[in-house]
Amino acid sequence: MAVGNIPFPELPPLKGVRLGVAMAGIKKPDRRDVVVIELPDTATVSGVFTRNAFCAAPVIVAKQHLEQCRAENRSPRFWLINTGNANAGTGEAGLRDARASCAELAKQAGVSVEEVLPFSTGVIGEPLPMDRLLAGLAPALGNLASDAVAWQEAGQGILTTDTRAKGATVTLEIGDQSVTISGIAKGSGMIKPNMATMLGFVVTDAMIETPLLDRLLRETVDRSFNCITVDSDTSTNDACMLAATGTGPKIEDDEQIAVFSNALQQVMTELAQAIIRDAEGATKFVTLQVGEAKSRQEALDVAFTVAHSPLVKTALYASDANWGRILAAVGRAPVSDFDVNRVVIDLGDVRLVEHGGRAAGYTEAAGSAVMAQPEITIRINLGRGEESATVWTSDLSHDYVSINADYRS
Repeated sequence: MAVGNIPFPELPPLKGVRLGVAMAGIKKPDRRDVVVIELPDTATVSGVFTRNAFCAAPVIVAKQHLEQCRAENRSPRFWLINTGNANAGTGEAGLRDARASCAELAKQAGVSVEEVLPFSTGVIGEPLPMDRLLAGLAPALGNLASDAVAWQEAGQGILTTDTRAKGATVTLEIGDQSVTISGIAKGSGMIKPNMATMLGFVVTDAMIETPLLDRLLRETVDRSFNCITVDSDTSTNDACMLAATGTGPKIEDDEQIAVFSNALQQVMTELAQAIIRDAEGATKFVTLQVGEAKSRQEALDVAFTVAHSPLVKTALYASDANWGRILAAVGRAPVSDFDVNRVVIDLGDVRLVEHGGRAAGYTEAAGSAVMAQPEITIRINLGRGEESATVWTSDLSHDYVSINADYRS
């Protein structure tokens, strides 16, 4: 089930970037489950990774390889992604498997092992089926291509419980030259990122030096992937990568950086929102806007408290205008010196709460009409400052429970 019929966009070719996909049967036969993304040797690469203490073996290896490439002034040349198995909770054997997969791809592609960054997603705690994964490398390399079909097949090849591939692209002008930013992402459940989404891969043909690339990635992830939640679970495998191929104009002065950052934010936000629209079992796409806070963190704390409330999420699923659940969630957010008389809560264009209780003009019929919509906005103004934040979430349905109860079967 997914909220809104959003087709996969046509992602244009980027010079030096090719994508290849194979069906290796890692978990199930006859599905794309190995993806290879090739980058040119002119690229700069940045990444943000999960902060889960049980981070997966590929996360550890990808971070090590990226750091080594930077120390030696080299560029990662390949991103290797498999689905169906997370290679998480697998100890030293998992690290050996992650490194072995990089080594085999490096051998076949003629690059150094550190120039391959691995990524995995799927079931936690099971060893990688290395024979199947390694057998999928040659086919994936064999069909490397740069066209829109290759992008779409790669988007499909990184999915787990997702119902559809997720992509986004923007073209902008820097001076008199065109710059493109394109990306794919996967994620549907175990979504409450603490740096990025489940997996995200974004590439631009601009030339961007590493320190600036790192900054741009952190800033745009913080206002996109770090502002979504399905079920409050942060994965062991989260990673979001950004590569600048260096084949286009250089981004360096303040005006260029601002224009590029806005476009990158658009791509990141579209990908993040696509994950919520495809959340496991979701029937509602919910925007939580918190304003008049003392700090952005305070606004985020309130938004996520509401977004994580099972009672709020089940009311959303039932289209039940039980506004007291929203009020109660706001009230238990970790905010000091809360003055409830200054809090205003709106459901769409319907005022729910003001002056410490139900708004005088509120009617059950008006609230129910908003709750029945597939896309809902909840606005919460705290009346204590000028900072704000926006978070996107979904409802909690019977299907979510079924999907996760049956995930390993």
